[in-house]
Amino acid sequence: MTHIRTRSRASDSIPRGRPARRAALRLGGLLTVGALAGCALAPASAAGPDLSLDPLDGLEQAIDAQCALPRPPGVWPTLCAQWREVRSAPAAWLRERFEVRPLIGPDGATRGLITGYFEPELSGSREPDRPGQVPLLQRPPPGSAVARASRAQIEQAATPPAPVLVWLDDPVDAYFLQVQGSGRVRLRDGAVMRVGFAGDNGHAYRAIGRDLIEQGELAAEDLSAATIAAWLRADPARGRALMQRNPRYVFFRETAPAPRDALAGLDGPAGSLGVALTPLRSVAVDPRAVPLGSLLWLEAQDPRGGMLRRVVVAQDTGAAIIGSPRADLYWGTGAAAGQAAGLMKHPGRLWLLSPRP
Repeated sequence: MTHIRTRSRASDSIPRGRPARRAALRLGGLLTVGALAGCALAPASAAGPDLSLDPLDGLEQAIDAQCALPRPPGVWPTLCAQWREVRSAPAAWLRERFEVRPLIGPDGATRGLITGYFEPELSGSREPDRPGQVPLLQRPPPGSAVARASRAQIEQAATPPAPVLVWLDDPVDAYFLQVQGSGRVRLRDGAVMRVGFAGDNGHAYRAIGRDLIEQGELAAEDLSAATIAAWLRADPARGRALMQRNPRYVFFRETAPAPRDALAGLDGPAGSLGVALTPLRSVAVDPRAVPLGSLLWLEAQDPRGGMLRRVVVAQDTGAAIIGSPRADLYWGTGAAAGQAAGLMKHPGRLWLLSPRP
């Protein structure tokens, strides 16, 4: 979920492909968060973050989309009824209706990794029409040989071992699309196909960026999605072999945009909560630690400069977004969003906006 699939972290180290959606913990009056993930929720404090630092642009769309669900999560049916009255001026409602409580890791840490992700846009065709294209495969039948085959076995097959969804022009883009888990493919006629995670082969994910560091090909301080992609393209044969060291393979399906709420009008990819993601407002979390639908206050370094201090909404999950404090911030669609997301890998802090009883 770029022209280059610029992924954050080091940089491909966190896959977006997600397993079957996990049930979110329900919000209570005063939340007990993280019982499964081992994180803690500290008491509310008068020394919490200053919510007035956030202009709240875009938050309206994110909450509108969430409230448009047939069954908003947790206590959101009640909150949504209130939200409709305050959405045009939400600052006072946030201050009065919620108490802000810091999330603390099981080791007592108040800081955790804050990363970024985005929805890439790639080029391709419904039928193969040029050399070097690679297929994006649909999910094979459960129990079939290809359903458990490694990446190398799948890619080295003489013919695609599963139905082809679309042919992508760039093998490196295709690899990073599997890391990200969703994206858009611009076809020859100008049409855009949105693709999303449909399953995987059950193999453990291996971060090829770490291999490049261990082999002395890239220095740790230089590692990013862009430097990995450049290395892979500089020597296609070695690049292909390196990508195949990651045995995990993701299958895709064609997806429609999340249903547009009449108020929000969003066209982002659908997150695990089932709503269209809002740039710089939606985050992926571990739902065992933070209930989906929760409001959070995020403080982290902004890859564009300065600090990000803003209210975000837990509307997505990720296969390697584990525990808390931990979040993955959605930056939007395309190359600019990918560039920022690819640089976002910093310690940060999270506070839960817990509804007052």
